[in-house]
Amino acid sequence: MKLDVKIPAIGESITGGLLANWRIKDGDVVAQGQPLFDFETDKITSEATADASGKISIKVAGGTEVTVGQVVATIDTAAAEAPGAVKPSAPDAEPASAKIAPPLSPAAMRVASETGVDPATVTGTGKGGRVTKADLLAAAVTPAAKEAPTPSPASPSSIPPVAPAPGAGATRRKMSPLRRKIAERLVQAKSETAMLTTFNEVNMAPVMELRKKYQDDFVKKHGIKLGFMSFFVKAVVHALKEVPQVNAQIDGDEIIENNCYDVGVAVGTEKGLIVPVVRGCDKKGFAQIERDIAEYAKKARDGRIQIADLQGGVFTITNGGIYGSMLSTPIMNHPQAAILGMHNIVERPWVENGQIVVRPIMYLAVSYDHRLIDGKEAVTFLVRIKQAIEDPARLLFEM
Repeated sequence: MKLDVKIPAIGESITGGLLANWRIKDGDVVAQGQPLFDFETDKITSEATADASGKISIKVAGGTEVTVGQVVATIDTAAAEAPGAVKPSAPDAEPASAKIAPPLSPAAMRVASETGVDPATVTGTGKGGRVTKADLLAAAVTPAAKEAPTPSPASPSSIPPVAPAPGAGATRRKMSPLRRKIAERLVQAKSETAMLTTFNEVNMAPVMELRKKYQDDFVKKHGIKLGFMSFFVKAVVHALKEVPQVNAQIDGDEIIENNCYDVGVAVGTEKGLIVPVVRGCDKKGFAQIERDIAEYAKKARDGRIQIADLQGGVFTITNGGIYGSMLSTPIMNHPQAAILGMHNIVERPWVENGQIVVRPIMYLAVSYDHRLIDGKEAVTFLVRIKQAIEDPARLLFEM
């Protein structure tokens, strides 16, 4: 019996996407529940698994645009009945070096298919000898240099210089659905809002001292580390309650006032930035917020983020500081009306009680839609966050 392998439906608004890569080869015998391919949409990347055991026949190549419900392979379940057939097949002609080579990442597999470079001919510079995307790109743009004969030492001037072929230093590939959607949303936020950014600086010493004092006990009790992000999430909730104009959005000629505190936390992935939403932050403690953020980050890395995880946020926090950013003007997550940008922590001169001291300082930025939020509200909102971080007891007593 042959079963069709179809592109799964993962949300009402999603009609298609990109079959990013196959995790198995044509003719392999797969087991029920085994991952088959990665499916990229404009919102998430999901993993498709086998509905039954059997021999697979691939009908659509990786890197192809597909629609929901499209048949991309078939599974011959009769092959699963043969003794020992549940293990993927391995061609006898495959060299031993290929069998023990670390697997390629989806990005590297895509580059290999687009450039025609055989990964087996490339020396990997990644961990454990893994062939990386950069290795394949380098191999794709420098074949002529590798094959060119070595000039004779006796007459170096007799060999004319070889001009590079047009476009030899570049490769062309299609944007992924997720990257296209990110680009669309960023342009939409810039073109449809009156975006303005206000800045402030915050002394991180009180939070850092508090973390250092209670970190061990926090880990023992809750099984997770106390990070900076939970402090900022709680500080944002505190500020949203103080300045409710920020917790709103424009829909046509109407203003929607949100009465919940579902905060999006931007997470960077190999395929782009996604913003999962931590629900009900006003009712959650630090430990639960840290757990939620850690779980979302793991799901993002594993490609298990669901559409529902990304919907319904009222405000977004993005942390460019983990990449070393000193200061930036974050772009709002449309249709939200504001976003907080965190940055790196650097020891800087700081005045306390008339004395210059050295303190760990972070620059903060709030970008907001000036159509809805006036400068007074935006500045007050950011000052409330600053006050809560510099005096964390305010979060406990809601002051």
